[in-house]
Amino acid sequence: MSRVMIRWFLVGMLICTAFAGTRAAHAQTFGVELHNNLMPAAGAMGGVSIARPQDLTSSINANPATLTQFAGTQVMFGAAWTEPTFNMTQEQALPLLDVNLFSAKSTAPGVPVGNIGVTQELCELGLPATFALGFVTTSGAFADFRHVPQSNGTNTALTIFSLPVALGVELTDRLSGGASLALGIAFYDGPFVGVGGMTPDYALRSTVGANYRLTDCTTLGAYYQTKQSFRFDNAFKFSLGPVEVARDIHMDLPQNIGFGVANRSLMDGRLLVGVDVLYKLWDETDLYGVVYNNQWVVQVGTQYSVGRWRLRGGYAWAQNPIDPNPVNLNIGGINVQTPAGVSYTQGLVAVTCQHRLSGGVGIVDVLPGIDLDFMAGGMFPDTQQLGNFTTTSVQSYWLGVGLTWRFGRGACGNVSAPDRWN
Repeated sequence: MSRVMIRWFLVGMLICTAFAGTRAAHAQTFGVELHNNLMPAAGAMGGVSIARPQDLTSSINANPATLTQFAGTQVMFGAAWTEPTFNMTQEQALPLLDVNLFSAKSTAPGVPVGNIGVTQELCELGLPATFALGFVTTSGAFADFRHVPQSNGTNTALTIFSLPVALGVELTDRLSGGASLALGIAFYDGPFVGVGGMTPDYALRSTVGANYRLTDCTTLGAYYQTKQSFRFDNAFKFSLGPVEVARDIHMDLPQNIGFGVANRSLMDGRLLVGVDVLYKLWDETDLYGVVYNNQWVVQVGTQYSVGRWRLRGGYAWAQNPIDPNPVNLNIGGINVQTPAGVSYTQGLVAVTCQHRLSGGVGIVDVLPGIDLDFMAGGMFPDTQQLGNFTTTSVQSYWLGVGLTWRFGRGACGNVSAPDRWN
């Protein structure tokens, strides 16, 4: 492609970003977790990244065993913007929650996302390993109906940043293992009616993974990620007669199990095809265990290499996690009093869209030792009936960009990009 085409592509991306308004509700998530859907390369491939990730933050954030695919010293910065539209309709009053009939669109702003990663190969120390540090946005969701008096101040917000430390080790010529430990920094305003506030907390989460080169063209990957448990002290307040009472909110992110396969046997090795399968154990979590069921996710991504260009596309199917028959009235330590109250609370975290499409372009050595990646995607519109009286609709799109700097062996032409399968 010519420099003129590159300039027009950049202009187009800037125009799209400029027209992104502030109409958002929920970010591009599975439940409330982003995984690698907004990473610069993986995001263009439907989030595929468990067996053969194409950007280093996706390796750090998912299967740490894949870190051994990144040579030398590499530094990546990625940024994205996700812009959903969320509507909610309540068709019967909830006297115990002081919520009346309304139909409105959330006025919460869109969600900016930043991801930073650094990998360092340790071969100079005689170790067949790669060390990594990261700053990753793992969750982002907002909904705000406080502009509607009938909602009684209904709103919610969740942002979680993760600070992972990871290590991938080559155990044999074909097998790698890896582990990571991440400190999660969460800011939460729970999905409840009443007086609350954004409250911080911290929690650890660990991941272990494996990566196996089955053939010269096929790689397998798998990982297990522990639950991450937060407690937000005095995050919810309500009046009990003349007394104002504060309650803690208990919230977990689920255990995740992931399996992926990647193959590059087609089109003389220029076409990389990857498939990831995730299983999210929502049933075993505080708060979300009441409103969600366990969830399957299937992601399919492709990358076609033409010289320095990487043309990417992807599709993801995510099972609707909403529990259609919730029975527990206690959500994260807060009693919402009635089944209709549970359904109303579910509406604020109803990321029910099952189908998502994405695409993007990568350029290797856009400047010497620097790679550039663009991605964009969309989540199809979906409407969900929750109980007998609450209805939600949600859709979204997202844009992202990333820059990767490569030093040492990572800057060498024969090992610079993981899609070369060195």
